[in-house]
Amino acid sequence: MEAEGTELKRNAMEAMALQRSGRRGPTQGQNKQLRARLRDLIAFIYPDEDADALVQSVCDAFWPDNLKSRQRGRQPGNTLWSEADALVITYGNTFVDGMHKPLDLLGDFLHRYLTGTINGVHILPYFPFTSDDGFAVTDYRSVNSALGGWDDIRRIASDFTLMSDLVLNHVSSQSTWFNDYLQGHAPYTEFFVEAAPEDDLSQVVRPRAHDLLRPVETPRGTRHVWCTFSYDQVDLDFSNPEVLLEFIRIMRLHIDQGVRILRLDAVAFIWKEPGTPSIHMPQTHAIVRLMRALADYAVEPIVLLTETNVPNAENLSYFGNRNEAHAIYNFPLPPLLLHAMWTGSSELLNKWQMAMPPAPLGCAYLNFTASHDGIGVRGGEGLIGEGDLGRMTDTVQTFGGKVSMRAMPDGTRRPYELNITFYDAMKGTFAGEDQWQEERFLCSQTIQMALEGIPAFYVHSLLATHNDYAGYEKTGLNRALNRHRWDYNALRRLLDENDNEHARVLDRLSERIRIRCAQPAFHPNATQFTLQFGPKLFGFWRQSLDRDQSIFAIHNVSAEPVRMPVVAINMIGGHHWTDLLSGEAIRPHSGDITFQPYQCRWITNRA
Repeated sequence: MEAEGTELKRNAMEAMALQRSGRRGPTQGQNKQLRARLRDLIAFIYPDEDADALVQSVCDAFWPDNLKSRQRGRQPGNTLWSEADALVITYGNTFVDGMHKPLDLLGDFLHRYLTGTINGVHILPYFPFTSDDGFAVTDYRSVNSALGGWDDIRRIASDFTLMSDLVLNHVSSQSTWFNDYLQGHAPYTEFFVEAAPEDDLSQVVRPRAHDLLRPVETPRGTRHVWCTFSYDQVDLDFSNPEVLLEFIRIMRLHIDQGVRILRLDAVAFIWKEPGTPSIHMPQTHAIVRLMRALADYAVEPIVLLTETNVPNAENLSYFGNRNEAHAIYNFPLPPLLLHAMWTGSSELLNKWQMAMPPAPLGCAYLNFTASHDGIGVRGGEGLIGEGDLGRMTDTVQTFGGKVSMRAMPDGTRRPYELNITFYDAMKGTFAGEDQWQEERFLCSQTIQMALEGIPAFYVHSLLATHNDYAGYEKTGLNRALNRHRWDYNALRRLLDENDNEHARVLDRLSERIRIRCAQPAFHPNATQFTLQFGPKLFGFWRQSLDRDQSIFAIHNVSAEPVRMPVVAINMIGGHHWTDLLSGEAIRPHSGDITFQPYQCRWITNRA
């Protein structure tokens, strides 16, 4: 997401100059800095390969037909996004009507209901697949014909910043690649990770509870392939440079189709070695750095987002030294925010936020509360105690949700994610259901969009979607609870009636998003300082990059009214302070401010 300004103009001028000149790709003498950077990385990842030859292969893969690169790499800066940016996360077939292509319906929804509110869209895997709702890809170069085609993708990308998944770790067991492996056809005989049952795999970190190795028959006899996520998702072998080159070609294809944010799915697992945890391996980080180098030298403004659902310190490591991911998911936020709303206390949320470093220059957090996978709890490890985690897993089931588990090295199982729509998770608290669902939900989303980072909203949060019990019964999959497919005509009737929770929530959230996107103090990299107002309030101060605008974002996470002295906010005298959400003027030293249950206030000196 590139803000209007110097960087955007430079990209446009460079692209036009390339078209006029007809010049193509980097020759051996061009971009020496890029080649040196790539050579160092390749020599580390593949010490037994001819590094110079592999550098040329990488450049040829990313700039095919000698397509021209930038002469200089982008320098780390905060120009790839702004306060005006927000994303919606959705499947390509969230909306169906039995007549039109789902991607056409998605495009209509985006234009009809989100134009002027949200400017980016993450379309979850829209490729042919066999399982895991798209994450067992059979062909990275095609669009699932049941959704539409590349023309539909390009049409959406022309009006909205498009995020797409690069499913790196694995491919479908029914893909052409794996079928060729089973038949002994080169080069795919070297594309998949093999191990032996007697190998030391005891340290391997797993997000699933099934056996790691799957026996298969090949012309070379029985082989055991590595399957981190499911037996239908066979892990690719990145120790073979041809696998990396193939994904670099896929990156280029997707960029050419209009993708501007590449989500590196399950990237933490892509390098395996028996006797190790096989997660966050040094080679993995080097591969991310290599992809970042290519993005830095691409004419197109490309953002790399790493999907690493792991504890906080491990997640932060994917910023590297400002040379890996541009953005990382803020994985601790969903479970900690859920805990705050269920306890009525911001204690853990506050403690975490005080210790969170600001994103490095040129990097950003992606803030979210829910996704297609539900509410992950790994990001809360070391932050949420065992007792509270147990109460959370009990409560989610009370509100109609499920709990998915992961296997531990010692054979035990631990909670991995809570499967429930975030709206239904807001039915009540640890004390049970109450009348505050809508207000509690709006409070949770308002906190998300005010924090440092880029906000991303799962489409079912925007629509106040309830748990899909029919989908769960049909598939038997916990995650189906949070992956409802809307009949588009029925949804439109609801949204146009304006007298139901779906329409109210979309309208009220849209209003707050529009307000947020107009505030420089909500730039993803604007200064943030955590404030201490007691456990029922969660507050922080944001200041614009030019230090002109301040916003005190204060949120009541409890079902009780709270009074707070105005002097506790330390507002600068001589300024006119206004609550952006209520329009109320706030006068310094004027007594107390009252927060109704779950009320949020954004108090600013520059309305």
